[in-house]
Order: sequence, then structure tokens, then C-alpha cells
Amino acid sequence: MTATYAAAGFGESPEVALDDVPVTGALPTWLTGSLLRNGPGTFQVGDRRYRHWFDGLAMLHRFTISDGRVSYANRFLETESYRAAREEGRIAFPEFATDPCRSLFARAMAVFDPQATDSAKVNIARVAEHYLALAETPIQVEFDPETLRTVGVTGWDRSNFGRMTTVHPHLDEERHEAINLVTRYGALSTYVFRRVDTTDPGLLEGATFASRAVGEPSYIHSFGMSEKHVILVEFPLVVNPVSLLLWLKPYIENFRWKPNRGTRIHVFDRATGKHVKSATADPFFAFHHVNAYDDGDDVVVDLVAYDDASVIQSFYLHRLEDPDVQIPPGTLRRLRVPLGGATGRLHAEVISPTGIELPSIDYARRNTSPELRYVYGVGVRGERGFYDRLVKIDVAERSTASWSEEGCYPGEGVFVGRPGREVEDDGVVLSVVLDAARGTSFLLVLDAATFTEIARAELPHPVLLGYHGQFYGDLRPAHGS
Repeated sequence: MTATYAAAGFGESPEVALDDVPVTGALPTWLTGSLLRNGPGTFQVGDRRYRHWFDGLAMLHRFTISDGRVSYANRFLETESYRAAREEGRIAFPEFATDPCRSLFARAMAVFDPQATDSAKVNIARVAEHYLALAETPIQVEFDPETLRTVGVTGWDRSNFGRMTTVHPHLDEERHEAINLVTRYGALSTYVFRRVDTTDPGLLEGATFASRAVGEPSYIHSFGMSEKHVILVEFPLVVNPVSLLLWLKPYIENFRWKPNRGTRIHVFDRATGKHVKSATADPFFAFHHVNAYDDGDDVVVDLVAYDDASVIQSFYLHRLEDPDVQIPPGTLRRLRVPLGGATGRLHAEVISPTGIELPSIDYARRNTSPELRYVYGVGVRGERGFYDRLVKIDVAERSTASWSEEGCYPGEGVFVGRPGREVEDDGVVLSVVLDAARGTSFLLVLDAATFTEIARAELPHPVLLGYHGQFYGDLRPAHGS
């Protein structure tokens, strides 16, 4: 027996453009703009299937809302990975947990000429007027936000696979900067923080301002940033860099869980790049940071954490297709890192026992702020199955609100604030929801305050279960168009 969401959620989305998507309910008159969303568009190439939820060919989606109406379009990123799949019917480049079929000779040659996928399917960011599809490989793909046409590849050359990056850069509109974390693999590996001046579209690669050497690098999906600091949380899921250079296994399968290392937290000064403090906490794993802020002589870090890294194993497709799959629940936890004096072993406080993943906040107004109150995300209603509800955690009251509908599987909830709002949750939460029974998807619009549905726009086809997106009230012309 296969889970009901598997066929539609891990199949293939057709490329379409719809000028007028049927809407039920009433969209707020102030809600104008576009939700750009990223994720896999297919899990099948020729006679091969990708192995993991984090694999697949990248597809962009655009929901544009104006005057109470919704239009929609989607399009595959036209990358080398995509062309090889469509023209040759093969998986040509290694993914998160899927490798190409290669002869022993080809595997040996890969040591001298490693090839990174350009299927940038995980997130979207607007940096220095460039709209970028983001991947953990050091290859980001620029696209036109209106047509979704692929403009070109930016970042480092594909052959330089000695680097990986996070897919959650931090953007600071007031300081006109974007910051991201890169891991450089080698005999002695290095974590590198890089900064981009967002006022200059020609300097997208940015410059290094902080770094730290490491023997066995950790798998890191995101990092923390406060007003004064950047925070690197180094989980004990680590890799011997030689394993990546030999490339005998898919990327993530080279990493090993070593809980005796504990979780190491490194704090750097944002202005100078100087290393400020390192501390060790009990072992845990996380994909996503939620927020970080300075509190006197402490830095406070909120993230969605797991007791170990077994959640990665639960996302293999053969497991997700089992209706009895059990996805370990991540919980919202808080670390307080004293910056002065001796520091003993840190213990993360559980802010809420509610299972949550794909967390989002009112980033524009509450990122780096101690006043953050609401965190939105997805969760599982019972003990088994895929993410089938949206949750809203009140950090102050330690309470949870939720939305769910039988047979429906929502994606990341993106908060859009009402212009001129004075209350943090005055706005809406947008989520692309898979209706498994019908084999279709819809854009769900929730009132963020009451967490109840006010409208939905229904598509005639499924949008595959994906990851992250961004809402833009203005789609400024793409720099590369």
C-alpha cells in the first residue's frame, strides 16, 4: 500500500500558464504581489527515479495576486541537469542522495573532475536585483521573475565542487547587505562567511569577512544572524572530506552522526568578522534557524531541532511512500550563548513541544529582534504520515494554533504583512497545498491572526511537495534580463 500523497506529491508537474485561477472566498484588497516558490518538478528521469525528497529537477512557480484575482505559471529551470534529463533521458549529475549511473572508470575520473548539480531547487532570494534559485551546491541560477525564464548560472564554476553553501542567506535591507555561509572542503576545511553589497548588482559573489578552520565539516543548511553577530551552529553530523573527493556514495551518505562531539556554536562579530565565542551544547541536529538576537552579553538562538539526524533518512522516497512513515518531529528550541567568561555545556530550552518544520516568520520586521512572537510552519497531526497541517506557534504565550483539512498536505507557510500593520500577525499566511484525493493543488490564504481560511485559488494539477519560497510585493525587473 502506497501513501495517498505519494503519486501526486512525488510525481511530475506539467508546465502551464493560467491567467485566471478560480478563487473561492475573498482575497484581501491590500494583497498584491507574487509568491515565487521553488522545489522539484519531477522525480523521474527516463527509467530512473530520484531517491530522496531533496533530489529532483528544479521547477519554479509564480502565483500573482492582484485585484482579488490570481494568475499562475510554472517552469523548469533550464539547466544542464534539466537538458541532460530531457534530451538524453539520464540523471547526469550527483544530487543530495542520488548519484548518476557511472562506470568504475567514470567514478575514478570524478575524483579529478567532480561535477556538481545545477538543479537549484531549494529556495529563492532577491540579491542586488538578481532573482536567484538557490541550491546547496555553489551554483545559483538566475531567472526572470515574471516569465520564470532561466537567465543564467551565477556563483562558482561547476567543476569546483570543493564548496557547499546554505540556501538561507540573510538579507539586511537597512545595511544593504546579504550574508551567506560557505563550507570549503579540503585537507583542512574551512567555514567561510561572505558578504554581498546589495547596492551593487555587479558584485554578487561578495567578499569573505569571517572564517573558521575545521577538520570534519558539518552538514549545515542555515545559520543564525543577530544585529551584532553571525552564528554558526555545527551539528555532529560530519564528514571526512576525503570521502567527498572520492565520491563513492551520494553526497549526504558520506556524513556520519558523532554525538560525542556535541553541538558546537561559534559566534562572530558581524562588523569585523572577529571570532567572539565558541561553546558546546548537547548533541542535536537542525535544518533551519528561526531567529537570533542579542540580549545584553548573551546571544539567543532559536531553531527547529531534532535529537539526532535520523529525519534525513525518513525523507527517502521509499520511506515517504509508506503510509506508516514516521517523520521525527522537530521542535522549536532556544540556545542562550554567554559571550563573556567561562561557559559550561549548553542545554537547549524547548520553547514549544509542537512538531514543526519549514519555519517562517515576519522576517522583514522581526528577524534579529527579541520581540519576535509568531513562528509559522508545517507539522504532522498524528504520529505517522507526511506533513499534513500548518501550525502557528506563539513564542510569548507558548501556545499553538493549526489549520488542516482531510487528505491535504500544505507546504511552507509564507507570512505577508498588511501594509502599515502595528500588530505582528496582521496579515495573511500563504501556502501551496496538495489535495491528494483530487490529485491537484491550491494556494491557501489564511488570516494570520485567527489562522482560519479566507480564500483559496485552485489549480487543475498537482504542485509537487516542495520546500521554500518568497513573496514580493513588487517584481522589479531582473538584473540579468
